Amino acid sequence: MAAVSSASDTGDPRGRHPPERRLLILGGPQSGKTSTANSILGDEVFDSGTETTHSNVGQTEIYGRRVTVVDTPPWAIPSDPDDNAEADSNDNAGAESDNQPQPPPSLDSEGPCMGAILCPPGPHAILLVVSITQPFTDIQRRAAEEQLGALGGGTWRYSMVVFTGVDKLPKGVFIEEHIANTGEALQWLVERCGSRYHAFDNTRKETEDNTQVPELMEKVEEMITDNQGWYFEVNELILLEEEQARRALEEERMRMEEHARQREQMIGGPPRELRLLLLGWKGVGKSSVGNSILGRRYFESGQETDLCLRRQALVSGRRVTIVDTPGWDWFSVRRTPKRIRQESQRGAALLRPGPHTLLLVLPVVSSLTARKRRTLLAHIETLFGDSACLHTMVLFSCGDWLGRTPIEEHILRGGRELQRLLEYCGNYYHVLDSKTPGKDRSVSVLLDKIEEMIRENGDKAFLPIQTEWLSEESSYSSDNTEPEDDCRGCQLQ
Repeated sequence: MAAVSSASDTGDPRGRHPPERRLLILGGPQSGKTSTANSILGDEVFDSGTETTHSNVGQTEIYGRRVTVVDTPPWAIPSDPDDNAEADSNDNAGAESDNQPQPPPSLDSEGPCMGAILCPPGPHAILLVVSITQPFTDIQRRAAEEQLGALGGGTWRYSMVVFTGVDKLPKGVFIEEHIANTGEALQWLVERCGSRYHAFDNTRKETEDNTQVPELMEKVEEMITDNQGWYFEVNELILLEEEQARRALEEERMRMEEHARQREQMIGGPPRELRLLLLGWKGVGKSSVGNSILGRRYFESGQETDLCLRRQALVSGRRVTIVDTPGWDWFSVRRTPKRIRQESQRGAALLRPGPHTLLLVLPVVSSLTARKRRTLLAHIETLFGDSACLHTMVLFSCGDWLGRTPIEEHILRGGRELQRLLEYCGNYYHVLDSKTPGKDRSVSVLLDKIEEMIRENGDKAFLPIQTEWLSEESSYSSDNTEPEDDCRGCQLQ
């Protein structure tokens, strides 16, 4: 987004309308945004007793200028466990009850940045409201940074910090001392705003000697002068796209929470079990994928797998059992040694009475030729039978390589051979970042997709092991799992 000159925004040249100043108010939960907006407007225009879910506009006239104020919903506070750990080690960790991450907004609310559309062509000043009664940690700092980033580049030069609740400061303590003593996160925010800040006591708005609003507007005018009379131009198309992306993420979060609630309702019974067999040619990252799903380094990655290995862990409310297998040859089934082919079948036998899903691991960085596709399908059908396609899912590894590119776009670019492979698997696929075991939230989504596949397969929920897969020769297999940890009692059978 670009800033444009507001020289034409100084009022109607015929003098019909006073010049206008547009203020966009942003802030976190319980920061005092709405009360601040009402104080500027000089009236109870907005309801400060309830949480703001949609942006609202109010107007007033101050010293001959028409002032437009846009109140917005609170920005979301991250709830990542690592963020919470950082918050606990912050200088302000004493007030734990005030430092808990807030739940993300529901689908009934809109994103804070949508308020920028209500003050076209853009705000002269972006007021970042911070309450001194709440600890300002690195979590809040990153939340503010994300919101300003969502608006576009160049927003900081139009931003000012507005402190609320200054009446709660100890007697004799000024706002400058509060900034100096609060910590690096707040100091960073003030410095990022060009050291522009203002202290607000919303309890004084009815008093006759209240000069807070005039002083604030003077600082706004100084900032506009520093910006050579420019305002921040709003690109509505980008904001609408950001809002659509936010709502899509929120829908996905609500769906995952609903799945979690359903799992929690399964009281008195064992966790549901999923039995997964990792397959693919050599070097595709099967072991790393297994570690990512189970959340720990159970399999040795970075070296060639010779023997099947079975591991089990509790993941997202399910008991997940995974067998890692040796890699196939990419050129043909005949070039895959017989011992490796037998080991793949024994891997399935370790998941008795049978694997729910064959996870065909495919790196997103590799291209799929016609020969590679035919070889993969030949391995699956030769080793596990014609019905194996009903239980096969393509799992793209090295998902971090995609960056922000959607996996669907990658599939379109992958060409007809990749699309034919997915059609063979009933278009069941998932992408996983195997670099951060236990941190990838998409693991839960993967397990949801596997359960969806199981439901689609109905009475054939898993691929039954065949007699020929069982062999008295056990020297090739390494289970390392106690007999009582097998899959008996699985509720998805």
